Amino acid sequence: MEFFNILFKNRKLAIRLGKNDFRNRFANTSLGTVWGFAQPFVFMMTYVIVFQYILKTGSSGSYPYIVWFLPGMSMWMFLNDAITTASNSIRNYSYLVKKVVFPIDIIPIISLTSSSFIGIFLIYIATMSATAFGYFPNVINIIYILFCAVAFIIAITRFTSALTTIVPDFSQLLNIIMQLCMWFTPIIWNLNMIEGSLVILFKAFPFTYLVEGFRQAFIPSSTIITEHHFLYTIVFWLVTAFMFAWGNNVFKKNKKDFSDVL
Repeated sequence: MEFFNILFKNRKLAIRLGKNDFRNRFANTSLGTVWGFAQPFVFMMTYVIVFQYILKTGSSGSYPYIVWFLPGMSMWMFLNDAITTASNSIRNYSYLVKKVVFPIDIIPIISLTSSSFIGIFLIYIATMSATAFGYFPNVINIIYILFCAVAFIIAITRFTSALTTIVPDFSQLLNIIMQLCMWFTPIIWNLNMIEGSLVILFKAFPFTYLVEGFRQAFIPSSTIITEHHFLYTIVFWLVTAFMFAWGNNVFKKNKKDFSDVL
């Protein structure tokens, strides 16, 4: 497809600009990129302290809370940061859009690359924490879920980046939607808390697949990838393919108008 050809031809440019984007986020601070890693790390640790030691929640079942919680939260924080930043990327890089020779299609990928630095760091912290408690990761599982996450982010931001550029107010609506998605995704609460058809509905949710799928690399009781003869895996990829096809169509139709609205 045209998008993948453009991405492949400009992959080095996207990576280089992604690195610059990550550095520029914290360019005006004395500690620089250290804040990019410190803020989400403190955020995750605060959740662990509050829910494990203060509220003493039992949502982790028979597993240590930190082993159950950190993989899910690290995956969510990567997804949330990548989707929100990539969705606003075309407006943030308006000066590139107005350059006729610049490949506009790769701009959301620049933001995705930038977000990946923090995402990989958080996933590393989750992996090391689980290993410290004796839960060693399934490396193939981790690689597969990371591939799924990147594919889903690209698919959904083809649509959201185009819509945010044409309709600026959508950026605020997207923030609200992502907040709702966080609470409807079993990051803090456990799927065992619900019953019946609701379980099937929640497991068919793409964010649930990614969060629970990453947990499956550490916790044997999480089986969403292989459950019901790979039912939820099939659903995830069908949703992702549909989102990409729809988003790609919207992006291509509106791409010519981006420079006019910026």
